[in-house]
Parts: sequence; structure tokens; C-alpha cells
Amino acid sequence: MYELIQVSDNDYYVKSPTNIGLVKLNDKDVCIIDSGNDKEAGRKIRQILDANGWNLVAIYSTHSHADHIGGNKYLQSQTGCKIYSPSIECDFTNHTVLEPAFLYGGYPMKELRHKFLMAQESDCRPLTDSVVPGGLEIIPLPGHSFDMVGFRTKDDVVFLADCISGKATLDKYKIGFVYDVGEYIATLEKVRDMKAKIFIPAHVEATEDISELAQYNIDSVMEVADHIVEMCNEPITVENIVKRLFDDYGLKMTMEEYVLISSTVRSYLSWLKDCGRLNPNFIDNILYWERA
Repeated sequence: MYELIQVSDNDYYVKSPTNIGLVKLNDKDVCIIDSGNDKEAGRKIRQILDANGWNLVAIYSTHSHADHIGGNKYLQSQTGCKIYSPSIECDFTNHTVLEPAFLYGGYPMKELRHKFLMAQESDCRPLTDSVVPGGLEIIPLPGHSFDMVGFRTKDDVVFLADCISGKATLDKYKIGFVYDVGEYIATLEKVRDMKAKIFIPAHVEATEDISELAQYNIDSVMEVADHIVEMCNEPITVENIVKRLFDDYGLKMTMEEYVLISSTVRSYLSWLKDCGRLNPNFIDNILYWERA
């Protein structure tokens, strides 16, 4: 764990629960892509930097989920590095209570205010083309999160953030967190058609060909969507859709899993409604969903 793996002359990644990209800018200076899931991840990154005599100048965040920005505060306090994140992701990084509040839909209870959903706040600035070093290209990858991005380096290494899940994960859990289903499918289709020297997803092994796995992710999303539509042959509430998904997919309900899946279900329902496949109706002041 936290092994530094070189994939090109200038590009590396740190193999960890959330893979962390590292790009050499010159003999001394480096930037990293994401910072891992907590302060301990930050410490491991600092040890790698010190062992190689590297100076961390910037963290480029793909998005604001806690497992991608958890090392921000520690690394920034230790190195003085700048931190950049795209659009609304920057706001969530500066005000991390927004993440559990968004997922829950209100003030998050204590059980949701922990490092897995709420990282420590850091001083983050908006990510734009003007703040990335030459040769590093920002790739928009929305859908999993509001404005998630990936990066392509000058050595043709592509860091894909969270837009791809592994087959084993999809087979086991069936449904992963998605904010905008339509955008997510479009992102997966774009990634499926990409070419690069090597692709480095955040939670999947690095690979030279991402197309088959991208299609597997697309098929998984469509399978979940079809399953939800089937549930709506008779009027059904969101809570009962969530329960059915947990039951049918053999998932265990915890508060963390509840907010992640229920938020995702609402995203599916919005997309299916906008696609004309479902209709929302109020019956006795209760919101029900049914097939259009």
C-alpha cells in the first residue's frame, strides 16, 4: 500500500485505496492529482516526497469527495502547496460539511460528519486552464460528481478519477454513487472511446485499454435504471425503492450507505422522469413514482 509506481518518464501514481497521481514538473518540483482519503494518506505522500527530494507545488483535485481530498489539509500545512479543484467542487472542498449535507438533504447528523464523508477543510482555489502546468490537460468527466475532471499528461497518461468502477465492485454492490445519470453515461461513452498510453482510475488497476470496462459500467447503469423502472409498475415511494434495491442486491443498510444510495436513487428517478420513462405523483400527500 502507498507504493510509488512509475508509468512514464515524468508520471507516477501512488497505489492506495484512492490512487494518487504524481507528475514531475522538473527535477525538483512535482504536483499530485488528489491527496487520498485522510491525514494518514497525506503523511504517506509526504514521506514519498521527502524520500525523492521532491517539492510539492500543487494538488489538482479531480472532485471534492472526501476520499480524494482527505490529505489536502495536512499536505498544505506541511508544504504550503496550492490546491485547485473545479467549479462547485472547489466550494465543497472549502466547506466540507456541504458533502454530507447534500447527501442527506439537510443538516447532517453526527454519524455522517466523519472523515469518510467530510474531509478536513483546506484552502482551495478554482481549477482553470490558466493554473495547470504546461502539458497537463483537464478532461471534464461529470456525472459521478458535480464537475469532476480527469487529467491527461504530456506523456499521454490519463488519470480518470471516479468515473470507472471495477467489475468485481459492480458485481458485488451493483449500484454505485452517481449524481447526474445522463452526464455519467455520456462521460463513460467518452472514456470508452479514449486512447492513451495508460489509464489510471482512482479505484481500479491501471490499464492500457479502458473500453471494455467502460462499457461494463454503462451496462451496469442501464441495468439499475431498468430495475427501478420495473419496480414502478405500481406506484412506489423512494424509500421503498431504496429498500428493494438493498434487498435485491444483498446490501446492508447503514446510515452512510443509506444516504449514498438514496441520493443516487433520486438521481436515477430525475433522469428517468426527464427521459419520459417515469412520472411522479402525489397521493394523500405522499410522493409516488410510477411507469409513464
